[in-house]
Amino acid sequence: MIYKFRVILDHNKNVDIFRDIEIKDEATFENFHETIKKSFGFNRNEMASFYISNQEWEQGEEVALIDVSQLNNVMIMNQTKLKTLLNKTTDKLIYVYDFLNYWTFLIELKEIYSEKKGSVYPKIIFEFGQIPKNAPKKNFESDNIENSNNFEEDFENNQDDSWYLN
Repeated sequence: MIYKFRVILDHNKNVDIFRDIEIKDEATFENFHETIKKSFGFNRNEMASFYISNQEWEQGEEVALIDVSQLNNVMIMNQTKLKTLLNKTTDKLIYVYDFLNYWTFLIELKEIYSEKKGSVYPKIIFEFGQIPKNAPKKNFESDNIENSNNFEEDFENNQDDSWYLN
């Protein structure tokens, strides 16, 4: 089967910047990563990750380019096929490229259809908008901010110090 994705740059401008990509469901996340890089003109080899997302674009389970954790429970792009995690047109991903600049893309699986004879995949089927020279700035906020703004007081009141002893 062929997956048609829309890959949208997450930014705060009024103009959309996106690419539509067709790729086989048997392709790995690494194949998809390389196709996205090519479609937006990224030619460097920076770290990147995909994150499974829900309909509210909340970041879920990671599919990493390489496993940098010591836990070995992270899915790796070159070992994970798209069809393993994606199988319906409501599926969404978040893709982060270059963790120093934090290029962030929202990805929607738009259609699933049969392969067209004679077609070569993956392919970029539509491009809209020009990617800016620099990554859009991100504001990171926690969903769990408590009412206290006093770090020292919060730190002194924390009775569970076991986190740093391991």
